[in-house]
Amino acid sequence: MHEILEDKNGVCLMIGRNIYEIRMKKGFTLSELAERAGISKSYLSNIERNLNQNPSIQVIRKIAQVLDVDLKILIKTGPNDEEQQLPDKEWIDLANEFKKSGIEKNQIQEFKQLIEFIKWQNQNMDTKK
Repeated sequence: MHEILEDKNGVCLMIGRNIYEIRMKKGFTLSELAERAGISKSYLSNIERNLNQNPSIQVIRKIAQVLDVDLKILIKTGPNDEEQQLPDKEWIDLANEFKKSGIEKNQIQEFKQLIEFIKWQNQNMDTKK
């Protein structure tokens, strides 16, 4: 469905595929993403299916903003870019739960300290074995 096309220089045109994959990982429907980005559903569908291989940077920027990813993630073109991974849906859900429960960004530092302690504890347990 989401074939990888190449331009005349052999560069992969993967913007549509990237948008589709990120949208699915983040749990957005095509309609939700289109509405939040302020573009038509059919236009977004054409981008995802690589029928529109040259969307404007303004449109891509809107989509990136709604998906909460860096613009570079959407326009990545090569295998080196594949190494950048998105957080799992569970981590995104956890972050959304933090927001819903009223936990502020400054309070997240406490969770980071707890995580560091758990890592330290796990390392020490590994060395004792």
